[in-house]
Amino acid sequence: MNFSPAATLRAARPLVQGVFRLVTGFLFACHGAASLFGILGGAHGGGTVPALEWPGWWAAVIQLVGGVLVALGLFTRTAAVVCSGSMAYAYFSVHQSHDLFPIRNGGEPAVQFCWAFLLIACLGPGALAVETLLGRRAAGAADDGAAPSAAPAEEGAAALPAS
Repeated sequence: MNFSPAATLRAARPLVQGVFRLVTGFLFACHGAASLFGILGGAHGGGTVPALEWPGWWAAVIQLVGGVLVALGLFTRTAAVVCSGSMAYAYFSVHQSHDLFPIRNGGEPAVQFCWAFLLIACLGPGALAVETLLGRRAAGAADDGAAPSAAPAEEGAAALPAS
């Protein structure tokens, strides 16, 4: 067995990536639920955004649906790109005109979410993702009762040597 710090970090990467994806998606979905349903403090401190109003209502739908998809790990990369793009749009259309720096224009959450979702889109869902579980089940069903094989390596993760 290899107990080196590098091997431990390599082994933990898919789990940490999955937890990061889950937490980021959940927090984003909470913003959408607050704006659409007036829960969790509501939109901008209270109430809801008017239905079909551009861009607020549409942004809230992206936040809720995209956040749930990312949190579940379903269509993760596509949902993460849409979520990242919506936050880039929010930053440049709402916040950036007030000041150059996010800390001064109130755009820090938009910037953080934009980059977090871009990271998720590039790295993939990690562990604990519905699409990974469905992919493994589909691969298992395609074997038609053949002897079980090792699960495929997580996308982007280095293969660990057998002990």
